[in-house]
Amino acid sequence: MLPATDELSQSALNPLKSLDVWEDDVLERYPDPESIATDKSTEAYRNYESPERDTVREFYRLNHTYQSYDFVLSKKANYLKFDKKEMPVWDAFQFLNQLVDDSDPDTDLDQFQHLLQTSEAIRRDGHPDWMVLTGLLHDMGKVLCLFGEPQWAAVGDTFPVGCAFSDKIVYPEFFKDSPDYDDERYNTKYGVYSPNCGLDNVHLSWGHDEYVYHMMKDYLPEPGLYMLRYHSFYAQHREHAYDHLMSAHDHEMFKWVDLFNPYDLYSKNPTPPNWVELKPYYEALIKKYLPATLRF
Repeated sequence: MLPATDELSQSALNPLKSLDVWEDDVLERYPDPESIATDKSTEAYRNYESPERDTVREFYRLNHTYQSYDFVLSKKANYLKFDKKEMPVWDAFQFLNQLVDDSDPDTDLDQFQHLLQTSEAIRRDGHPDWMVLTGLLHDMGKVLCLFGEPQWAAVGDTFPVGCAFSDKIVYPEFFKDSPDYDDERYNTKYGVYSPNCGLDNVHLSWGHDEYVYHMMKDYLPEPGLYMLRYHSFYAQHREHAYDHLMSAHDHEMFKWVDLFNPYDLYSKNPTPPNWVELKPYYEALIKKYLPATLRF
């Protein structure tokens, strides 16, 4: 029998006091990407000029055409009720065994293998187990494809809708076909938002990041939730294109997103982890933090 949420340890629910000590030691020394990227040089990742798979460019054409402000609001209203299915997390992982992300130019392994590579890289560097779990869960929201969503509505880089599209977003030329591109409500710097309103008040393109963030809100500490919600927001954590929408708290918490991102990106390599050896550790980790079943 799994422990109820209110019976979990204080460190599981709100470990920020213990993280203060850990932050002093770790947050100032971000992982060396070259030590994580065992398969190729870091410069070879996120190659959108000449991606190895021809699905990538077409994916972003569809994504940028259809991810409008109204589209995002409709998907949130639909999926954040979490009334589609209830199942153990392992059933979700089983589905991810069948999914290869069309937006990703760096790997053609199924998604569960990528999750294991990410979480194992985090574990090797000695980070807390809640961060290891975050690595394992960060792409679990891609089960949206299980409910018939096309990949362009589930995966890929995320970006704000309801305001002007930044030219720092990958393939910005495809935004010209978005219904929001010429809409005066949405095509100015701030659009429907106000200066430094905070990302919690900003709607990002719909996909697995937002979905898994809401799914995990009751189970992970705030740094882990920021990692989940914004790990695909490359236009900000890599290009700083939306500083004008971020609050001071967002900027502080993005230190954690920056810490997480190299593990997500540079741990990808064509050699899958040995699941037989790893299974007991991850079964115990999930049992520690999550209920027996999750609502999707």
